[in-house]
Amino acid sequence: MDESGRRRQQWRNHPSSSASASPSTGPTRFRSQQYSSNPTKTTQSSNFVPRSTTTTGTTPHNTRNPGYVPRWKSVSNANNQQEGETEAGEEVGSIVGTCPFMCPEGERAQRERLRDLAIFERLNGDPRKTSPALAVKKFCRTISLKYVQASDVRPLSVLEDTLNYLLNLLDSSEYPFEVVHDFIFDRTRSIRQDLGMQNIVNDRAICMYEKMVKFHIVSHHRLQNCGSSSISSLQYLNMEQLMKTLASLYTLYEANHSSNSIYENEAEFRSFHVLLHLDSKSQQREESLSFWFRRVPSLVMKSNEMHFARQVLRFYRMGIYRSFLCTVSAEASYLQYCIIEPYVNEVRALAVSYINNCCYKLHPYPLEDLSKLLMMKESDMESFCHACGLKTLSDDGGNKLLPTKQTTFCNPKGSFQSYSILGLQQYERQTTA
Repeated sequence: MDESGRRRQQWRNHPSSSASASPSTGPTRFRSQQYSSNPTKTTQSSNFVPRSTTTTGTTPHNTRNPGYVPRWKSVSNANNQQEGETEAGEEVGSIVGTCPFMCPEGERAQRERLRDLAIFERLNGDPRKTSPALAVKKFCRTISLKYVQASDVRPLSVLEDTLNYLLNLLDSSEYPFEVVHDFIFDRTRSIRQDLGMQNIVNDRAICMYEKMVKFHIVSHHRLQNCGSSSISSLQYLNMEQLMKTLASLYTLYEANHSSNSIYENEAEFRSFHVLLHLDSKSQQREESLSFWFRRVPSLVMKSNEMHFARQVLRFYRMGIYRSFLCTVSAEASYLQYCIIEPYVNEVRALAVSYINNCCYKLHPYPLEDLSKLLMMKESDMESFCHACGLKTLSDDGGNKLLPTKQTTFCNPKGSFQSYSILGLQQYERQTTA
């Protein structure tokens, strides 16, 4: 029998040995490599396994234990890794800060040498001198937790005092608001960084986050009235940090919820998320808002604040301008109004376009009636019509009128001048104070 005949005979005698070995080995090896190399799963397991194997006496529900990394923290890690931003507070682990000052001594001395002192930190205006009562720790984007010393991190009590000191600067009239905002903007990020490095998730941290959200909302409103050339970038960055701070606040709410109860300010602060979606036109944002509603506690959904926000959203999207203005005037809180105010004049412009297009040409519309309909002063109403490209006239009795069917209507290329809603002037004064 030749060589080929012997091989065929061997295969007939042992058909399973060679046939089962090769097909099972290759695909099995391929599948194991495919699923074990998933980067998302690897990242999640590295976040939890080391801490669970080295920490004793902790349970998954003990979010206040320094050795435990809560679920909201790991979610924050994943989100920030996707953004490509590495902050010390986003790393796994915790540290207990011991720095007694608003700024660590080492950083303070280094910034004095480099003349890296903000105008609010300079002692007697000297860019080379500061003091513990003036210097505030700067935000650092790329520090690593394993290289941070406890003496460089401020404990909770110091962070609370630092935040109160910073927010008191909002009342300063010595410098333009954009200068004040820029300083507080950076230093509050540093506060959040120190809170994250220490895994502080208690009620006091929630109170601090609420204050920082309020700062960003007030800044969102006040920056619109600034005339600096860099305002658009400041507004974008402020809105970005507002959304991040709100997201962190919501996860803190969820981590500290007890059964059948919510925090005192939670309903109002959750309503901000809805109001910030007023100008959302894309379907993706719409779907994200619908999904977000499913995760909101039922007590919040039943609250007056959330009912108000959902009504305002519906009236704005449907163009029901009278109901929109009346609801805002009657129910908006100060912070809610700061978010809504930029959209008020958009709704008014929509109403003016309706009246201009639909009313009878031979009967001009009295500005007095239009100003009452849109809840603004008659003098402001005339200025508003001019901003929309429409002409006004006066009758024999001196009454101001808006001729209709004008073809020159347009929305201003820039933003509208600020026109307050009648009944909410106190909010305007509070915002510009």
